[in-house]
Amino acid sequence: MDRDWAEPIDLDAVAGHAGYSRYHFVRLFRAAYGQTPGQYLSRRRVERAEDLLRTADLSVTEICMLVGFTSLGSFSSSFKKQTGLSPSDYRARHVGAGAALVPGCYALLWHGGFKGLTGGLTGHGAEGRNSGEADGGDS
Repeated sequence: MDRDWAEPIDLDAVAGHAGYSRYHFVRLFRAAYGQTPGQYLSRRRVERAEDLLRTADLSVTEICMLVGFTSLGSFSSSFKKQTGLSPSDYRARHVGAGAALVPGCYALLWHGGFKGLTGGLTGHGAEGRNSGEADGGDS
């Protein structure tokens, strides 16, 4: 779960991999970690969102989707429940005026947010994207 925190969880597959039924796995997980697998995953996603809100120039909605929530409402309520602040208030409190945030395109690339693009970054049409601008060539 820590490795694939942004992906939807298949609890049956995780429990099967551990050799338990879904229900027995949830009981054992709660006994070991003090929370259900879903609660644990939600907490980890909010922790990742906190980091992105402090460092990346992405909208709250982009961060919500990037960390694995499918609903902005559930993301906002989970975030506020865990941190005591809404995502926007958290960003306002933790990012100073004029702070240099990582550009959103780089943050998306780093977190795999471009997976849906056909052909990826090296697919059809990628060879002419730069047009020689970076190496001083004429376009």
